[in-house]
Amino acid sequence: MTRIDFYILSSDQPQQADIFACRLAEKAYRNGLRVLLAVDNQERAEQLNQLLWTFREDSFLPHANQANGEQAAIEINCGEDPQAHHGLLINLCSKVPNWFSRFERLAEIVVQEANALQRSRSRFGHFRDRGYPLQSHKINQSM
Repeated sequence: MTRIDFYILSSDQPQQADIFACRLAEKAYRNGLRVLLAVDNQERAEQLNQLLWTFREDSFLPHANQANGEQAAIEINCGEDPQAHHGLLINLCSKVPNWFSRFERLAEIVVQEANALQRSRSRFGHFRDRGYPLQSHKINQSM
């Protein structure tokens, strides 16, 4: 069963979720996990692609956009079926992808913005009611 982690950021800025997603992807990659970053559309995929190159000066994360037919240890997905991907899914979509249960872990990143909080609470309840193992982590970002 998929383990679900909610990372609760202290920031109310949506872009902080993307930066944290890059940090989380880096940590998972260094621990040997394949990572899939799910976003809503190709424009957001391109933004995340650029951020993965620049979020830290001293970091290189091998990544690719699945829409381009590319593969890497860290992949960006904007809705298509990820096929046999089974590591960590970092969900940056407005909805939870239907195929999330193929993954060992699902990361939901929560910012302190009214709409984001409402979506996160709804997702937490949905997963809890279905018996998924849930963890919450309060993250104090200093960026």
